[in-house]
Amino acid sequence: MTKGGSVYIMANKLKTTLYIGVTSDLQARICQHKNHFFKGSFTDEYNLEYRVYYENFFSIQEAILREKQIKKWSRIKKEN
Repeated sequence: MTKGGSVYIMANKLKTTLYIGVTSDLQARICQHKNHFFKGSFTDEYNLEYRVYYENFFSIQEAILREKQIKKWSRIKKEN
């Protein structure tokens, strides 16, 4: 059985910094970001605590492919 995955975008309060990530457990991963679980990480340093977007997929491989697509987009396209 294939485990599903999610791609998500985190932002800071003013939405000036974005982070795009992929995970197999979206709820747990967002909780880690909000609680600054990984000290010194990009999301910790830039205080990225707000999930502004997510997509769910049937497989983690699909989520990884989508993450790579989104990371190539311009800032304007990501915001839209």
